[in-house]
Amino acid sequence: MNNNRHFVIDFDSTFTQVEALDILGEISLENHEERNERLQRLSDLTNSGMAGELSFRESLEQRLALLNAEEQHLPKLVDRLKSKVSTSFIRNREFFEENHENIYIISNGFKEFIVPIVREFGIREENVFANTFLTDENGKLNNFDKENVLSSNNGKVEMLKRLDLQGDVYVIGDGYTDYEIKAAGLANKFYAFTENVERGNVLEKADHITPSLDEFLYLHKMNKAISYPKNRIKVLLLENVHEDAVKIMKNEGYNVTTISGALDEEELAEKIKDVSVLGIRSKTQVTKKVLENANRLIAVGAFCIGTNQIDLEECLKKGIAVFNAPFSNTRSVVELAIGEIIFLMRGLPDRLAEMHEGNWNKSANGSREVRGKKLGIVGYGNIGSQLSVVAEAIGFDVYYYDLMEKLALGNATKCKSLEELLKVSDIVTLHVDGRKENENLIGENELQLMKDGAVFINLSRGHVVDLKALRKYLESGKIRGAGVDVFPREPKTNAEQFESELRGVKNVILTPHIGGSTEEAQVNIGNFVPGKIIEYINTGSTTNSVNFPNLQLPILENAHRLIHVHHNRPGIIAHINNVLSDHDCNIVGQYLKTNETIGYVITDIDKAYNEEVIQEMKGIDGTIRFRVLY
Repeated sequence: MNNNRHFVIDFDSTFTQVEALDILGEISLENHEERNERLQRLSDLTNSGMAGELSFRESLEQRLALLNAEEQHLPKLVDRLKSKVSTSFIRNREFFEENHENIYIISNGFKEFIVPIVREFGIREENVFANTFLTDENGKLNNFDKENVLSSNNGKVEMLKRLDLQGDVYVIGDGYTDYEIKAAGLANKFYAFTENVERGNVLEKADHITPSLDEFLYLHKMNKAISYPKNRIKVLLLENVHEDAVKIMKNEGYNVTTISGALDEEELAEKIKDVSVLGIRSKTQVTKKVLENANRLIAVGAFCIGTNQIDLEECLKKGIAVFNAPFSNTRSVVELAIGEIIFLMRGLPDRLAEMHEGNWNKSANGSREVRGKKLGIVGYGNIGSQLSVVAEAIGFDVYYYDLMEKLALGNATKCKSLEELLKVSDIVTLHVDGRKENENLIGENELQLMKDGAVFINLSRGHVVDLKALRKYLESGKIRGAGVDVFPREPKTNAEQFESELRGVKNVILTPHIGGSTEEAQVNIGNFVPGKIIEYINTGSTTNSVNFPNLQLPILENAHRLIHVHHNRPGIIAHINNVLSDHDCNIVGQYLKTNETIGYVITDIDKAYNEEVIQEMKGIDGTIRFRVLY
């Protein structure tokens, strides 16, 4: 330990994920009639104070007046805060234990709740400098010690002057008051901590933006708690990927950036240069040109079912594993399909439009039940097969067609050809993938084969249907109604105009690619995809990868794991083992799987190895990517 280094750490939104007074407000105002209004005002005052827009003392006085807090609320607050310690702080507990003499908590919060939290990390009470509550005769926490320098504006600066720390001083915090310590010349550097909150004017002042404590420790060569610098893994998440995914990856210690919309090829090619993990949905195209610039990319997460927007073969050639969410929004798509089928069979799109125009058209003509009707499902994968079960439960006779041999569920009938299915079905619904071979799978000839008055649904991919032909048969009445959720050309953002041949056609439901867009599905996807990527990074497991050979690996214990991705050619695994043998490395486990393009070899060795081994493994002819897990 270097006794000449001192670490000054903020508490609220740094040591913990939350502002303690906000949590105290939730507790003390639980049954208050103005609870929501006061909590919002409390949060606004906190942000104004932390951003330097409001004097600290004024902010503190106003917040205490809103709280309605009592001494009896403090134990419950402490319990809540113990569960809200920042994830990277928990992960790096050893840092606090080893450096406890030189770690100072300097906060504008209150010692009554700070000390019980930081004490569990080995931080000494005498190294905690914060405000203290004053209570009235009824136990109300309605005041504070105004003699305490930390209750005043510029209080942290004054406290550092009094401490007069000799040596290097590093400040880690999220607020403007933390920056002021550096600005006053009392610290070497100010690290803006962004794991929990980002304040724009604070980031501008920082010497270094620190997305987690891992980043700080890595910079100072102090990180012992993680096997490799996770903070060096930069993650770019596009298209409003669910907030759970952002939280999971930040909690893992990754440096996460989010962008709400899709990026075009040129923009993504520029942004991806230093990105390790890319997360997208359906609009972003990961092309060969983009991948040519992706020198650090190790994984792509498709936060959706389809992956046709990603050049999978080029990813494979570059050793980039791709993961998707094949099951997470299945139920959502199935429910939309059932709903649209019922709507169209009853002719409801037209009835709804007429009612909005003031026309009362009460009639049973053309309005039919779905019970006993023949539902034809094209594509019997995850969605098609689940739709089969649900549809049968409400009275459909189910028929299906798939290129692959698929076991019929329930009483579903397998059709030998697409032609057979189209001829027999009252309703045809598509649930196929986006491969190029499926382009215009349904065109003029296929629509002609369908029953007169059939209903058509496409919730799969836009390019699989010839929309001009579909419009023709809708207008002629051959097809009585259609539901379409996907289109060959879709707007990149909600602000862009939607254009389609099907606009204005009667008894047609047009939806903006929302088949899987339910809150439940997005939560499922937001948790599933990051889990697979993190498992791949941490263990090398490629389960559910859509392009890599699938390997489920055991947890690494007391060994190094060498991950070698190479072109699939003879002799490479022998070369790997020769290198290890030449350096007397003991293999404790080895796993291999290949596909037509690459070989994926995982080798676990004991702790004895040197840098020459790594360099020789990287130098094996045919190597695409090599990394080590400790």
